Amino acid sequence: MTFRASILTLYPEMFPGPLETSLAGKAREAGTWELETVQIRDFATDKHRSVDDTPAGGGAGMVMRPDILAKAVDHVAPADDPRPKLLMSPRGRPLNQKRVRELAEGPGAVILCGRFEGVDQRLIEARDFEEVSIGDYILSGGEPAAIVLLDAVIRLLPGVMGNQHSGEEESFESGLLEHPQYTRPREFEGMPIPEVLASGNHARIAEWRYERAVELTKKRRPDLWAAYCREGRAQR
Repeated sequence: MTFRASILTLYPEMFPGPLETSLAGKAREAGTWELETVQIRDFATDKHRSVDDTPAGGGAGMVMRPDILAKAVDHVAPADDPRPKLLMSPRGRPLNQKRVRELAEGPGAVILCGRFEGVDQRLIEARDFEEVSIGDYILSGGEPAAIVLLDAVIRLLPGVMGNQHSGEEESFESGLLEHPQYTRPREFEGMPIPEVLASGNHARIAEWRYERAVELTKKRRPDLWAAYCREGRAQR
């Protein structure tokens, strides 16, 4: 099944951007996923192709109009379209690896890239949009966030990674941050590779990697460690 992504944006020229290179680019060439970009202004009704208006109740900035957006959404996603509708928004639920995997297992996504002060709430509710955030900071628009989301999803599609097991020990997959990685040379600027990694003892290596992952998670992401413990996943 091909993963189909439809992007609603005021800047379609930003796509595919980095998604045309590396794993994502090769997967698109192979037909593993498809990308459709839609210019929201094409659905405006005035000569200036306006898509926004002043906020109801006053205030700074502009708000994207629900009537224009609804036409664009309905054009790419009729009522029987099974794909989830996502609005990239700083007030959305934080994107995590669990949600990324859920999206990768589905038919695709319709992604709306917000601009200005945001999107009229009525459009969000009327078209059942899920608001998604990629972090606690503000971007100039939803396009970079959409690229981040798609990159995370595409790499999990069947056949995209040469070795499907290569992603299993990465940060967030297990609930912990990933353990430190090493490679040749055996010594670099006086720092050797940890002896256990050259021991050939796979049980000891697995234990060492788990212990280092726990240490890093406790130090850098105590919120992740607390969630990991609540789930009863800690080995010690």
